[in-house]
Amino acid sequence: MAKTPLITRKGYQKLRDELDYLWRVERPEITRKVTWAASLGDRSENADYQYNKKKLREIDRRVRYLRKCLENLKVVDYHPQQEGKVFFGAFVELENDDGKVLTIRIVGYDEIFDRKDVISVDAPMARALIGKEADDEVTVVTEAGRFDWWINKIWYDTTDKI
Repeated sequence: MAKTPLITRKGYQKLRDELDYLWRVERPEITRKVTWAASLGDRSENADYQYNKKKLREIDRRVRYLRKCLENLKVVDYHPQQEGKVFFGAFVELENDDGKVLTIRIVGYDEIFDRKDVISVDAPMARALIGKEADDEVTVVTEAGRFDWWINKIWYDTTDKI
């Protein structure tokens, strides 16, 4: 499934910071290590050379991905017209029949990694929530089954804008 190319302003800045760090700090450091290790002679049995060359390829791959990604992403800033309804960037507190409370934020695909408090705008839960209001019932259908949730409250990070 294609991912929707949206991102929050803070998410975009985080990716820009990562790209800047990789390009200006990490890559030059690893390049120096590769050059030093290569100067030692036989590269075929040189663990420093092999390891750092591999690391350099990984950095270059990530840099290419970030550059392409940042070029194609559309930053979605908070707008007061969003208040009261669930849209991209919303924080949503949900509750199910068992009284389980879940708080999530709807963000772009590139913002979900290593986090448990956010979901991609492309996730079934996000698709079910978009356009809904507080006190609405939401049915989410996934491979694991059908789940009913009630929206307790909706809010936005009003600082997530220009």
